[in-house]
Amino acid sequence: MRRRLALVPRYVLAIPIALAFVFPFYWMALTSLSTLDRVFEFPPILYPLWHFENFATVWRQAPWTRYFINTIFIATTTTLLVLITSTLAGYAFASMRFPGKAIVFGTVLAVYMVPAEVTLVPNFIILKNLGWIDTYQAQIVPFAASVFGIFLMRQFFLTLPKELWEAAQLDGCSHIRFLWRIAAPLARPQLVTVALFHFVGSWNSFLWPLIMANSEDVRPLQVGLNSFIPEQSTDPVQLGAGALITTLPILVIFILAQRQIVGGIATTGIRG
Repeated sequence: MRRRLALVPRYVLAIPIALAFVFPFYWMALTSLSTLDRVFEFPPILYPLWHFENFATVWRQAPWTRYFINTIFIATTTTLLVLITSTLAGYAFASMRFPGKAIVFGTVLAVYMVPAEVTLVPNFIILKNLGWIDTYQAQIVPFAASVFGIFLMRQFFLTLPKELWEAAQLDGCSHIRFLWRIAAPLARPQLVTVALFHFVGSWNSFLWPLIMANSEDVRPLQVGLNSFIPEQSTDPVQLGAGALITTLPILVIFILAQRQIVGGIATTGIRG
């Protein structure tokens, strides 16, 4: 009984915070299932009206299938590249000795402190000179490495006992083989965490694709939704349906994988 009473303050604090985060999604769903005349009623209607035909109407007004294909391809490719670079760099910073390692790692962390907006113009000029405007690679290559992923993987590899590497050396293992056969499989929760963070981030990316993607052939979902908004700016029902279409898949993935994210971060040692 005392344990249950001790949990009461936590729930008193957690429930309002949870409702504050959930309500915008609930309101978006309500709007998408409503009608235009009922949306503007006051007091507002807080239960769904189940007008599923709104989604069919919205789906016909934009090439959503192409947007989904583009987004899935860009997000998947970017995530795979981030996993590769984060694993290799994280292992190198944690387990290998080379001149200037501390300086290089400090420089990598310093990059994390630079706002992305500062690099927009230089990156645009570079990719324009490469002829990559309005291409997939312009939305993939600049995000093929992640400071967060490198840091997280480095922190995990620092927790591995040195005896593992010493035993692997006796069996003739190189660093690459040790990483592939032993270290990387042990880092599976951290790899899942990095993958989910960057898949979600790539799915929700807007500013950079807005600058680089000019045609529907390479345009991702968020930019596609933005191009859909001006045409339907007076219809919040269709806007809500479009927003729900783009948000629901990644929201489901995040809910299903939230334990992996928490577990991957919780089991990562924080050491110098």
